Amino acid sequence: MKRAHRQKLQLCDALEKIADALPGVDRLHCLGTANAIVPLLRNIHQYEETIIFPAYEAALAGVNVNLASTRRLRAEHVEDECFAGEVTEILLAIGQSETVKNAEAVGFMLRGFFESVRRHIAFEREHVLPMIGIVDWS
Repeated sequence: MKRAHRQKLQLCDALEKIADALPGVDRLHCLGTANAIVPLLRNIHQYEETIIFPAYEAALAGVNVNLASTRRLRAEHVEDECFAGEVTEILLAIGQSETVKNAEAVGFMLRGFFESVRRHIAFEREHVLPMIGIVDWS
């Protein structure tokens, strides 16, 4: 999980760097980032949904808690993957020398995506992982 979060945070940092540089971005960096987004998220989401979330739900079972959190996290995975597809399309276009017509809108889109991913990670670190015995983030 530490590695998964580190990889997602590195992706967020890369997207933030692109957003900050708009409209004069490194096109190769855009292409590389675009090609990494969807596969990275799909792999991590699959791991979370098959390993982490069931462990979290099992830990909560004895506490008699509503499992709305994991339902919401799973829904966020779907939303993130859809949003990742849109971000990928934009980054591929920029990487293939398409002019950035509205840098502010593209930056807003990128920031919306990576801030959502960062919030998801923060929730997992604060609520999910401690319940399954993962607490050391050093």
